[in-house]
Amino acid sequence: MQHPRDLASVKIPCLRTPLSEDGADVWELVRSCKPLDENSMYCNMIQCDHFSETCVLAELRGEVVGWISAYVLPDDPDTLFIWQVAVSENARGMGLGTTMLQEILERDACEGVRRIQTTITADNEASWALFRKFGRLQGSPLDIQPHYKKSSHFQNRHQTENLVTIPLAESLANAA
Repeated sequence: MQHPRDLASVKIPCLRTPLSEDGADVWELVRSCKPLDENSMYCNMIQCDHFSETCVLAELRGEVVGWISAYVLPDDPDTLFIWQVAVSENARGMGLGTTMLQEILERDACEGVRRIQTTITADNEASWALFRKFGRLQGSPLDIQPHYKKSSHFQNRHQTENLVTIPLAESLANAA
């Protein structure tokens, strides 16, 4: 058995449900993860508070290194919408994004979830890599459709956001 002092040097992030007090740390993390769109600190606090059961925070030695904000769609309880994924440079390459997605899906709040959805701009390579990997793990191809369009939704100030849908593997859907 390892001595507790030795465990402090282990580089495995701890995943947990966020608290409202985590909002400022989440805001700082998102700001450090370009090109992510920044929300207000208040928005991140509300996400941590009101949507805590479908969001996840990753900590490594007391530092917030990962965050996913998500919610079950109010008009479609079979769908978990992933709003934002942020992973600090200190925690990249560990598969943390995939691990955080799986953590959320295993919670009681996602019991009826059968698919995840997110939106991704064409140039967000990190998000494409994460969701392609997650799709492969589910044995599911990505269904990709332009959704929030540059001209009609963003007044040409933001790239089109493509809606990505990934059906969950039957075993994961049943476990959730």
